[in-house]
Amino acid sequence: MVTISSRELNQDIGAAKRAAAVAPVVVTDRGKAAFVLMSYEDFRRMSGETAGPTMLDLLASDDAAGIDIDFERPALDGRKVTF
Repeated sequence: MVTISSRELNQDIGAAKRAAAVAPVVVTDRGKAAFVLMSYEDFRRMSGETAGPTMLDLLASDDAAGIDIDFERPALDGRKVTF
């Protein structure tokens, strides 16, 4: 992880952004860690945000009440498995 001062950040934001594309960058203020600069993808992953709703979210929604899902059973020796 890279650490830079807020002054260095102001002087070369491009370098800080390039470093943040690789790993989070700690920005210090008066010698103390104050902020973290990271890629948006890292932030999404860290916060648990996903690209869209999960299957569980979709099935839990009110709109899913009328959905009928038919799962195909795995075949063993060419025969259907019955439960």
